[in-house]
Amino acid sequence: MWATHWWKPVLFVIIAGHLTNVCVTLFLHRAQTHRGVTFSKLAEIPMRLWLWLSTSIVQKEWVACHRKHHAFADREGDPHSPVMEGLREIILKGAFYYRQAVRQPGILEKYGKGTPNDWLERYVLARLNWLGIVVMLTIDVYLFGFYIGPLVWGVQMLWIPFWAAGIINGVGHALGYRNYDVKDESRNISPIAIWLGGEELHNNHHADPHSARFAAKWYEFDIGWVYIRMLAAVRLAKIRYARA
Repeated sequence: MWATHWWKPVLFVIIAGHLTNVCVTLFLHRAQTHRGVTFSKLAEIPMRLWLWLSTSIVQKEWVACHRKHHAFADREGDPHSPVMEGLREIILKGAFYYRQAVRQPGILEKYGKGTPNDWLERYVLARLNWLGIVVMLTIDVYLFGFYIGPLVWGVQMLWIPFWAAGIINGVGHALGYRNYDVKDESRNISPIAIWLGGEELHNNHHADPHSARFAAKWYEFDIGWVYIRMLAAVRLAKIRYARA
């Protein structure tokens, strides 16, 4: 069994976590929120299903929260700014601020427009968003047993709250370097953006939010852009706008 080798659950968490990061940055962020790229159903539906399994995120809520973040970045109204709330607060409680924001009256109607509203979304992914993570728990227990499986699942459930809500929205507005003097405090965490699917290049993104490509300098690498180009090469993605 997989549980008999310690490296197998660790490898699974790393691969599954990176896949979650990629689905967030490609589908929720670059495609749904900013419209820099669109995906065919053959690419889109697997990403939506994986997000359902690994995060329980409701797409309209995530998109609305992020669009409001850009509208009020690092000033009153920003759902999760370390400038307003403090870096430690966002790193530890970023997901709480997200949940608090999406409960605000009118936010989904104003900022969540254009997200999927098909049968799959209405009757499964949004209505039964809790079921996906239960299915994932079942998969983890089957693969790794009743002791290791729940631990693996727990790490998966903390993955996006920590790396996205905490690190990108927190550290990405407090520490790092800036290529662009934008009105907010966004920073590039690292010029080599692999671990978080390209989201490390956060200042570049805030300077040109609609670009499907986050890298701006010759020495910067955005693995999310590589994935998009690969999908575009086999006609599973269409790039609508990318910085030169």
